[in-house]
Order: sequence, then C-alpha cells, then structure tokens
Amino acid sequence: MKLVIAEKPSVARSIADVLGASNKKDGYIEGNGYIITWCVGHLVGLATPEMYDEIYAKWNYDHLPILPSPWKYQVKDKTKKRFKIIKDLMHDDRVTSLVEATDSGREGELIFRLVYDKVVCTKPFERLWISSMEDSAIKAGFNDLRKGSDYENLYQSALARSHADWIVGLNATRLFTTKYNAKLSVGRVQTPTLAMIVEHDMKITNFIKEKFYHVNLDLGTFSVKSDRIDTIELADKIITDCKDRQAVISEVIKDVKKNKAPKLFDLTTLQREANRYYSYTAKQTLDYAQSLYEKKLITYPRTDSRFITTDMRESVSDLVSRMDLVDTPNVDRLINDSKVSDHHAIIPTTSSLNMDETKIPVSELSILKLIRMKLTTAVSLDYVYEEVSVSVLVNNHDFKAKEKTCIEMGFKAVEDEFKISINDNDKLRDKSDAVKLIKINQGDKYSIVDIKRSEHFTSPPKHYTEDTLLSAMERAGVEELDNSLEVEKKGLGTPATRAGIIERLIQVGYIERKKKNILSTSKGVELIKIVPERIKSPTLTAEWENRLTEISNGSFNADQFMGEIKLEIKELVKSYSDMAVTSTFESTKEVIGKCPRCESDVYESKSNFYCSSKDCKFSIWKEDKFFLSKKKKVTKTIAKGLLTKGKIKVKGLYSEKKDKTYDATVVLNDTGTWVNYKLEFK
Repeated sequence: MKLVIAEKPSVARSIADVLGASNKKDGYIEGNGYIITWCVGHLVGLATPEMYDEIYAKWNYDHLPILPSPWKYQVKDKTKKRFKIIKDLMHDDRVTSLVEATDSGREGELIFRLVYDKVVCTKPFERLWISSMEDSAIKAGFNDLRKGSDYENLYQSALARSHADWIVGLNATRLFTTKYNAKLSVGRVQTPTLAMIVEHDMKITNFIKEKFYHVNLDLGTFSVKSDRIDTIELADKIITDCKDRQAVISEVIKDVKKNKAPKLFDLTTLQREANRYYSYTAKQTLDYAQSLYEKKLITYPRTDSRFITTDMRESVSDLVSRMDLVDTPNVDRLINDSKVSDHHAIIPTTSSLNMDETKIPVSELSILKLIRMKLTTAVSLDYVYEEVSVSVLVNNHDFKAKEKTCIEMGFKAVEDEFKISINDNDKLRDKSDAVKLIKINQGDKYSIVDIKRSEHFTSPPKHYTEDTLLSAMERAGVEELDNSLEVEKKGLGTPATRAGIIERLIQVGYIERKKKNILSTSKGVELIKIVPERIKSPTLTAEWENRLTEISNGSFNADQFMGEIKLEIKELVKSYSDMAVTSTFESTKEVIGKCPRCESDVYESKSNFYCSSKDCKFSIWKEDKFFLSKKKKVTKTIAKGLLTKGKIKVKGLYSEKKDKTYDATVVLNDTGTWVNYKLEFK
C-alpha cells in the first residue's frame, strides 16, 4: 500500500475521494491500495536551546552565540498524538512507499521532511506537485508523481531558512535583551522590515512643508497654469507681466498611448489589492485564499509568479470562454514559461464557475471575485487613449495644460464595473486636468479672461498601508543588489511569509495598525536606534533571501549560506563584548508607579506590571487568581491605585457564594516574597 501524507485533513479528504479511499479509521482514511493521513502544520520543529544544554535555560550574554551542531528537533506536545499516528503508519508493514502530498512549496516540503526524518523512515517516497485541489488536478498529479529526490534542493532551502531564522532570531534577541535589560525581539527579516517602517515614519515626522504657487489663466474655453513658483513675489510679477496680454499656443503635442492589460495575481499583488479594495490585512487575504484553494475554487495561492505556462493555454482558454466576460480574450499574453518556477499565477478554477455563492463566506467570496476580475482584465484589450499637451506663451512666460481622451476602454471597463460593484465610485473619478484641447492648434491666440495666483504646500510622504508596505518589502534592497539577479526573487521575506512578518511586528509591539495605516511605535523606534546596520539592513537580508532561492535552484550551497549567517552572528556578539550599554527602553515606557520593595519604577508588560530592577522580583499579574476568582483582571488603573496608595476601590467584584456582585476596596498586602490582596468594606 501507499501512504499519502497531506498537510491538512480537508486536503486529505479531497485526495481520498479522488483515490477511491472511503474506509475511515482513527486519524486516517484507507482504501483502494492507499492510506491517506495528514499533518496539522509543523508537527516537528527545531529544539529549544535548553535541549542542547541546560545552561541555556537562563539568558546570559556569556553563553552567546548558540550555534547548534548537529541540529536537534522536537515534537510539539499538542501534536504528539497526531505524530504517533503518522509514525505508526510509516512503520506499518503494509506500507511499501509514501506519497508526499503536503502543500507544493518550501514550507510544505519542510513539514513532510522533518516528520520523515524524525520517524527515521527509510521507505521510498514520491512527490505530489499540484497547483489546484480540483479532482482533475489531483488525478493528473497522481498519474505523474515525481521523484522525492527531485525536491532535495527545495528541502535544503527550507531547512536553511529555518536554521538561519533560529540562529539570527535567538542570538540577536538574547544579545539585545541581556545588554539592554529589556525584553526585545530581533529577527532576520522582521528587524529590517521594522527599520524600513521606522525610517519612513521619521521622514514624515521630520518633513517640513514648503509653500509654493501657481499662476492660473482662464482662457475662456480652457485653463492653463504655470510650473511651480517658489516665491509670492515672482508669482505676482508673472501676473503683472501677463495682464492685458494675448496668450499664444506655442506647442501642441498629440500622442496616442496605451496602458497594457495587467498581469495575473501572485500572492503579494493579491494581498495588496485586497487591502486597497477591502482593507483586508495581508494575513486575512492569505487565510481566505488558502481556504478557497482547499475548497477547489482557486489555484495554489502561495505563488510568486504572475504568468501561466504554455501547456495551460487550452485549459485557461476554456475557463475564460466559460466565464463569457470578454469578447476576444488574449490568453497568449498570460503565458511566460520562464517566469513560472514552482507555481503559476493565481486563477479561479473551473469548479468555481458552478458553485453556490451563498455557501461561501462573504470575505472569501470577495477574494474570489477579485481573482476573477484580474483574470478577465488580464485577457482584455489594452486601454488606449490620446494625450494632448498644450503649451501657452504669454509675454515670455510658459503655461501648460494636459488632457486625456479615451479611445478604447479595454480592461478599464472591467475594472470600473468591479469598482462600482463594491461601491468604490471615488476611484472612478477622472483626476486629470480635463480641458477642451482636442481642437486647439499651434499659433492660435486667446484673450485672458481671468488670471489668479493659487497657494499650495508640499506634502509629506503617506504612511505605509499593508498595500504599500508589501510593495516596499518586495522591492527592498533591489537598487543596491547586483542587477544580474532576478528582481522578483529579491526583497524582504517571500510572498508566503510577509503577512506573518507584519503580524509578528504588531504582536511584539513594534508597529501598530491605525485604520489602514501601519505605524512604528516608540518601542520599535528605540530598537532600531540600537540595532547595528548589518542586522537591520534590507540589502543584506534581501541578499540572504536571494541565496535561499538559489539554494532551491541548486545554484548555491546551503552550508556556505549557513556559514555566512554564523559568521555574521559571531561578529555581532563579539562586537558587544566590551561595550557598556544603558537601556533606552524604560525611558520610553509609562511609569505605572513605584515598587513597594525597592522604590524602582514599575512598568507594564503584556501579562503583568513588573519592577524594572533586575534584582527585584516584584510583580502584579494581570490575571492574578485573587482577581480572577472575582471575575476581574488587574487593569492599569487598578495597578496605579495599588502602587500609589496601596489600595483602590473596585466596583463589580463577583461573589461566587452569593452569585452577585459587590463593591469593595482592594488592599495590596506585599510580604516581600509574595504579593497578596485583601478586601476592606465600609
């Protein structure tokens, strides 16, 4: 029998249906010569430092850097039962070979291989590599199973990524935490991303607006304006020079231009447009797309390609014709074999055309409609327009006007209909300086009906949204890197990991969302001030990311890459050996009160209010048992009262005995070892 290992139970069920396996067992499905089971994400992960040596349980600068050799792995406690099921099946005498059916990407490869190695399985395995969960795609994939060894480089790339993140993240986090006496989080990709956000926010903060002017002429049937004028005196002089003068058309340039139809979605562009249209976060979009993939409604979402391959021409042509939204679709423009590596662009499946939309969550349906729209626009005609630029001369002063006139709406007609469908009418407004310039000819003369000076100010850059941040992450370091490298493979993170990086930065308090904007926090700013350039450099991290791609292509050695990473960390740790540093982090935090034991400042963390002195163990826990028994948590207000006055009146305390609430004064009763509380009543 063949043992098929999927990544999720829903995928396992879809595969079982296609293979004709219907006998459900405890943790797997059996039948027709197959056993199908599943992982639940990463069953096996990298071991914690203390599993190498107990001394690493305590964070100490003198123990750095920690560079495991050989690497150890562990099974998570909450997944031990699932791991045992897979282990027993791998060692089952009935099983002669395996099929790796985890997601067809770097992380899917790592999930299967770590389990395979941890189990010490030696049975041969083949790789199922598909880009759609449709029955036809699964069937075709099983008819064309590939050698497991064909994906050895992909595995080495995934393993190198995992090891590099462990080495950089763990050592840098412990280094800066111990040196600055503050719990800090540093990562190979997250810190350069944070640095980029902080730098961008600083440009906005330090921006000094400048006043400038335009002189505007009303020529009756149309208007023109001057270039930017920096002083009011010069603007007024131009007005004086132009009064009672004739305007002469000095130049008319007419040019037919076209905007090409857009490419298909890769994951990053899907996340960007979903943020723009629906305000979805990158993480939400990835989750919705993954769900649609597992429901067989779209192709594999974690892709970095925006094209399809030649062998897909017929199937995609059939899909587009069945959608019946474009008169003369051009499928050939979607094809570029050289731009497709592991997976092609994201497109809807044939199954999605026959689904009951009422059974799909609104959020997922929005993403599906967006993907449909992109396919439709991608095979549509180009947007063609005529651009007319007019130059006007008045007493040796130049004025200009520009107008665009549509010739062929092409793909923009589809885009506009989509925008109207989601009530995004504001995006349909023509923001060009529309004037009646079509019939104007060089040498024509006009009288000036009115002349005015308008006042303007330069604008600061806009804060990052997830749309613009994803774009910046994708392009980070491109200018500094070797131009011979493939641009799509540069940047911070990968399409599949960028959402997680943003969420991690929010989780540790370095950035925050305010409406659609992404802003750095004071804690994030302070971290970037102390982290050396080589750790926060987008260029270096983009180069590392490119190395991982080269490893997966077989053009770079994983050991050499890890050697570079280890050398960086050794040098980083060594550079702090004789460096005396003082914490800049506590000064940025709000002081909640004074410690009753040592009079040091008390600060707030995610779970408690703690004494800032390393030698003092005083802490007020937010979920203290005393308060939880009364269905309360310690808020900042309660903590401040306990620290400043030793007591505070709290309303709505719950009495389990009487099953009702009451008001009382909570008194802090610190023994010097234990933090206790008691109640006082009037």
